[in-house]
This record gives sequence, C-alpha cells and structure tokens, in this order.
Amino acid sequence: MPYLHDLVTAVAAPWVALSPRSGQLTSHGAEGVYARDRRVLATSRVTVDGREPLPVHVDEPTAWTTRHTAVIEGLGDAGHDPTVLLHRTRSVAGDGMTEQLTLVNNSHVTVDCTVTLALGTDLAGTAAVRSEAAADLPALEPAVVGATGLRWESAGTTVTALLEPAPLSLGEVPGEVSWQLSVPAGEETTVAVTVSGDFPATEGFTIEPPAERITYGEVVAASEDARLQRWVRRSLDDVAGLQLAADGPAGDRYLGAGPPWYLTLFGRDSLISSGMLLPVDPGLAAGTLRALARRQGTKVDPDAAEQPGKIPHELRAEVADHGGGLVLPAVYYGTHDATQLWITTLHKAWRWGMPPTEVEELLPNLQNALAWIRDYADPDGDGFLEYIDESGHGLANQGWKDSSDSVQWPDGTLAKAPIALCEVQGYAYAAAVAGAELLTAFGLPGADEWTGWAAALKERFRATFWVDGYPAIALDGEKRPVAGPASNMGHLLGTGLLDPQEEAVVAALLGEEQLDSGFGLRTLSSAMTAFNPLGYHTGSVWPHDTAMTVQGLYAAGQGTTATKYVRGLLDAAEGFEYRMPELYGGAGTAEESTPTPYPLSCRPQAWAAASAIAVVVAALGVEPHVPRGTLDLTPADPFPWQRLQLHGLKIGERTVSVEYENGELTVSTD
Repeated sequence: MPYLHDLVTAVAAPWVALSPRSGQLTSHGAEGVYARDRRVLATSRVTVDGREPLPVHVDEPTAWTTRHTAVIEGLGDAGHDPTVLLHRTRSVAGDGMTEQLTLVNNSHVTVDCTVTLALGTDLAGTAAVRSEAAADLPALEPAVVGATGLRWESAGTTVTALLEPAPLSLGEVPGEVSWQLSVPAGEETTVAVTVSGDFPATEGFTIEPPAERITYGEVVAASEDARLQRWVRRSLDDVAGLQLAADGPAGDRYLGAGPPWYLTLFGRDSLISSGMLLPVDPGLAAGTLRALARRQGTKVDPDAAEQPGKIPHELRAEVADHGGGLVLPAVYYGTHDATQLWITTLHKAWRWGMPPTEVEELLPNLQNALAWIRDYADPDGDGFLEYIDESGHGLANQGWKDSSDSVQWPDGTLAKAPIALCEVQGYAYAAAVAGAELLTAFGLPGADEWTGWAAALKERFRATFWVDGYPAIALDGEKRPVAGPASNMGHLLGTGLLDPQEEAVVAALLGEEQLDSGFGLRTLSSAMTAFNPLGYHTGSVWPHDTAMTVQGLYAAGQGTTATKYVRGLLDAAEGFEYRMPELYGGAGTAEESTPTPYPLSCRPQAWAAASAIAVVVAALGVEPHVPRGTLDLTPADPFPWQRLQLHGLKIGERTVSVEYENGELTVSTD
C-alpha cells in the first residue's frame, strides 16, 4: 500500500497534490495530483539541460501551497556555492492546480538552458492507487491542444494542462514540453503549467468545492506556550483546505476526511470533525447534518448495509474496490455509530445556537434516526447495539476502529461477530438523552420513551460490560465481554452512560503508562499480546481518539489525566511541525523525543486537525445553551497553561472571546 507520511501535501479540496520533497511526480506509489476520487496527474518531472534539480528545501506557507527549492548543478559560477536555483511553487484550488517553475540566476553570467517538463497521467481511481492496482495501468497518450498545452481523455474525464509561455517544443515526445530560457545575471524567469479537469456527470454523489472557503482568520488561541498558537493556526489552515460542498441547491459545507483516499463525505468522520469545530464554524456542522440527512436510509439493503433512518458511512460517485475483497457501493451505510453521532451533533449545534428553523427542518430526520436505534440497531433484541457485515464485501468492523483486527481478546484472538462495541452503547445513550431533549423543546412526542430507554441501557451496560474492573471493548457474538484495556472506554466519558465513580475508575486506568504513550492515548494497551505501536488500531495513537477522551475527561471532572493528554498532544504536534497526521506510533519510550510517523497516515486529516480546537474549548469548559440564554464556563483543574486567550468563538449570533490567566476568567463579546 502506498506510503503517505513523507509526501508533501497541498490541499484545497477536492484538489490535492502529493509529492516527495523534490516536488517531482514520478507515478510512484501515491504521488500525484488528485481530484474527485481520481488521479488527474501522475507525472510532473522537471529537468534542466537533462539533469534533475537537487532538492534543498520545502516550504508550506498554506494548506494549499508548497514551494520546493532545488539547486541546478553545472550552471552559473564555478565553485562550491550554488548560484542557480529552481523554485517550484505548486498551488491547488477548488478547480485545479497551478505550478510555477522559477529559475533564479544568482551568478555573474547569463544562464542559457533548456527546461523540460514531462507530464503524464493514468486517470486511476483513488481506490486503485491505494490498492496498488493502478501500478499496472499504462500512462495515457496525450493529445496536443493547439500550441499551448496537452490534453488527456478517458471514460468521460478530460484533463488539460495549459502552458505559459508557449513552449519551444510540444509533442515530439508524448507528454514532454521544453522551454529555451536565457536568464541574465541577478534575474529570474518563470514558466507555468495550469492543470484543470472536466469530469463526467453522475447520478450519484458528486464531490464539489465550497462556494466560499472559510479560513478562520479571526480565531486565535494563544498562551505562554507558543506551540499552542502554531498548532491551532496550522490545524485551522488544514481545515480550510479540507472543506467541500455537498451537491444540492444549498451547497452545504462539510469536511472531506483526508487526502487522497477519503476526500469525500463520511458519516462518522465528518460529524465528529464538524462537532469539534462547531465553536468556531457552526455553518460547517449545519451543512454536514443536512448533507447526511438528505441521504438517510430509507430501505433495507444488506448489500449497502442500508436501513431506514440510518446515516451513511461514506458517499462516492462510483463503487470503490479497495482490494482484498473490500468492495463498497457508491453510497455505503456500514457504520454502527454515525446515526447516534448525527443526533448528538444536532443537539450540540442547537445548544450552540443553530437557528430553530434550521433545527426544525431536521426533526423528521431526528425521529427517523431514533427509530433506527430502536428498530434496527439491535437485531437480536438483547438491548445492545451490535453489527455484522451481511454483504460479504463490506467492513467487518463498523465502529471508528474499522480494521479487521481491531476487536480482539488479550491473547490476540479476534472477536467473532456480531459485535457490540462499548462506545457505540455510549453514543446511543447520549443520543437517546439528546433526542429526548430536542423532542421536548420542539413539542414533539416520545421524550419519555427515550429517557426510559437510556436509563435501562445504563443498567444493562453496568451489569454486562464491566470486566476486570473496567468496561470491555465489546461483547462478542456469544455475548461475552471482550477483555483488554483499549482507548474505546475513553469515549464513554461524558456520555452519561457511566456514573461519577465509574468515570473515575476509567480515568485512572487511562492515566496508566500502558495506555498513555506520552504523545497521546494508545488505541490498545501495551500490556496486550497483540500490542503493536504501529498497529493501525492495535497500539497506535490517533489525535481525535485522544481529543475525544480529553473532552470526556474534562466533562467528568478528571482534569489531571486530561491535562496530561493535552500536553502529550502538544508535544506530538511540535514533532509533526503542527500538521497532525491521522495517526502515529504509540511506542512512547523514554528515549523517544518525537513521535514515530505511521507510514500510511493521511496528513492532513479532518478530525486530527479539528482536535486542536476541541481540546482548547474542552479545557476552558465552554458549555453554552443558547435556547435557555445561558453560558457556563468551567476551566479545567489543573489547567494546561498559565494563560490562555481564545478569540473567535461563535455562540448564537455573538462572537465571544475568553481569557484565562492564573485562575481568573474574563469573557467578552466582539
């Protein structure tokens, strides 16, 4: 599977460019320029007088721009100091990519040279690139477009590369163009290529850029630790780059989960991300809720895992064959938690000030989602929500840890389906309580049913899930609690499913070294037989997993453990130059001063980027209830910083700033 971590990424969804530090695209692995689930450019290789530039520096001034600097040997002045450089600036936007090649002559003589650019594509789907099936695809032969560019066509998709100025030669070698440049001493010359695409119409889901890309310039988080501001700023920059718009008249914004494989609408990922960012971008949560509601399940279809009232897992324009027998329909519902998360996100958005008319429009979807929990989520009727893949080609596990080995016994034996995950029960409890409050607030029947349902679930959970003094990761197909400490229990905190004493027990276990890597929460205890610090869900650290646990710990009044994890995330952010990856290694040895990258990790990734705002807001304990006209703030004890300034919170129609310094709290409106 193609590695991602070491690739330099520029993203303005739905376009994204991934290259090595050299900036050269060679069709290797995941390298390329992508848009709408397709690799639109696989090759972009520059040579000067037949020699490849020698890379010396990469700068990433924004999420959507990268600048690669290289030395050109054999040109300019003699001696050991380089005097001719090539700056390669690559910028993506919602409708394409522009690449500028600037030859800088710092020598004392005029430089005459030939700059050659080789372009090519296979127009492979992202699933084929990820599964490495694209490695067997041939490059497409380009067709000449006048004297100013190249064009590729396949299956209704057209990619055009326009060149400026017109090159000296075009088309003698397929995909290769050349400019003859003469650069006087002390000057520079630029040539450019602009890549755009036309994509076939589809009856399914279309991936569109947002009409307006919100950039969060007014949001500032600052403390005595300068790393915090850098982390928040870089994270919000990535959030801006990951914004997409759903098809439909409203053009509702949502976050694509992560480039290049997951740059589309997901149920779980997009909801968690938008919920974390609701304090700074309420429109993102509202758009995500509406976009998913329009595709809420209406029928029973085992092939797509669809059921009435169910919120989908992911949406694409076409079937995605990920290899290894995993073949997902264009609209796939194989998630057992997105429906509950949709309800709790709607509830949170309402409390933060989502206009009542917008909430009312979604109340039928709320009722349908609650009905799914009651009628379909518990197929065997034992009172717990469990799943099993009935299609034979879908996801075996359907919680956020959706890899095949994510639910296992202490000896490494995989748990057999149907699986009832502990956090899915916590989400369901919170959804029932939140749903009841919304039904009451808007004068709809059914609140008492859901309040009673939640209370009964709490008792069943307490009697069934606890094993060896902590909540099991799941119940297996024989209703046995699957033992072994894992991060799943952290998601129970703050849901209300646990009582305060139980939350304290969970917090104490989460604070132990077997789960705390020093850079965040391990997905699986290091004491487990199958622990692997680079295991996808069996020992690695996921920033959003840690951040959600931090939110729950602070909500439960377990500030000591929460603050330790916040500081660990900040250390990790520094190690990744403040662009947090999807996940990273969970070794956390005393000799490890920086976190170990996970080679396949998307970077940036939506809920990893959203985690920065999530932990800051959680540390301040900001809890508005706009319908009631109240705002509660309960700063953590201990607080992660001596001083914190947070500007740009959106609460209802107001923009709020919060300052906390040495125990003193100040709130103001802009």
